[in-house]
Amino acid sequence: MGVTREQVLAVLAGFAAPGGGTIASRDIVRVLAVEGGAVRFVLEAESPEMARALEALRPDVEAKLRALPGVASVSIATSTASAAPPSLKIGGHPKPQAGPKPIPGVARVLAVGSGKGGVGKSTVASNLAVALARAGRKVGLLDADIYGPSQPRMMGVNRRPASPDGKTILPITAHGVTMMSIGLMLNDGEAVIWRGPMLMGAIQQMLEQVAWGELDVLIVDLPPGTGDVQLSLAQKVPVSGALVVSTPQDVALIDARRALSMFSKLGVPVVGLIENMSTYVCPNCGHEAHLFGHGGVAAEAKELGLPFMGELPLDLSVRLGGDAGTPIAAGEGPVAQAYARLAATLIETGAA
Repeated sequence: MGVTREQVLAVLAGFAAPGGGTIASRDIVRVLAVEGGAVRFVLEAESPEMARALEALRPDVEAKLRALPGVASVSIATSTASAAPPSLKIGGHPKPQAGPKPIPGVARVLAVGSGKGGVGKSTVASNLAVALARAGRKVGLLDADIYGPSQPRMMGVNRRPASPDGKTILPITAHGVTMMSIGLMLNDGEAVIWRGPMLMGAIQQMLEQVAWGELDVLIVDLPPGTGDVQLSLAQKVPVSGALVVSTPQDVALIDARRALSMFSKLGVPVVGLIENMSTYVCPNCGHEAHLFGHGGVAAEAKELGLPFMGELPLDLSVRLGGDAGTPIAAGEGPVAQAYARLAATLIETGAA
């Protein structure tokens, strides 16, 4: 049996990274490939000093990896990322465009939306992206929630993307997902106070000026509601489909219907509805409770003739993983399996 990606990452988790964390937990492992007993990747340092420290660690890392059963060869390179922030300015009026234009290299654009905030839409988006990446898809994640970008925290990323020419933005890779967020361009706690045209300009830049590369699917985490960002997305790129996230209770479903109506008016097909926070299982006694009701989204999907993509549980580990920058879908267990099933369904139906 050959070595797996998870076994390689487990070894890397045993080496402390310069400046804190481990080689696996820091955002420094690039283009990791595990094929036929050959292990290859790049350690991308944040500074020349960090690169020298990683280079000193490299022989020990290689030795540990070669000791794994099934490893035939190990190739590790070290490089230094550009530490300079992009000189380009995010925001501003959008450029005129005659209809939606495909993003070069991106096969599908899948929007994740909700009619209201607080239903776990961003958590679903990040975990779904990681689950799809673990299933072998090439995945991008665009945090389009301009006013409340949360993906940098959830994906464990805190450094600015590089821009070699002041025009092109080089996205960040985390947990096998290529990602970009306006939050990566802001200082901690800095507020975005923009009117509609500025929002639309920022969305256009993050769609067109980010070097997304070859992707099977780009997941767009939309802000809650039905506003300028949703309209701008549909006007700028051909959106393959949309997932609508809701909790089971009637109040959330009222707003979910507005999101469904919006996607219909924008000509975006809805690939399915997801019931989030569907079931809570007590970790002490195993009692199953439905804190927000249960089955409401499935019933709504049936009434509207739309696919029901499944239920996702309410679990403390989801919140802890998001706060720690390691989505629960990156690990094992019942919750990770729920996201794996959702990812498999999207792949089977051609949505991802």
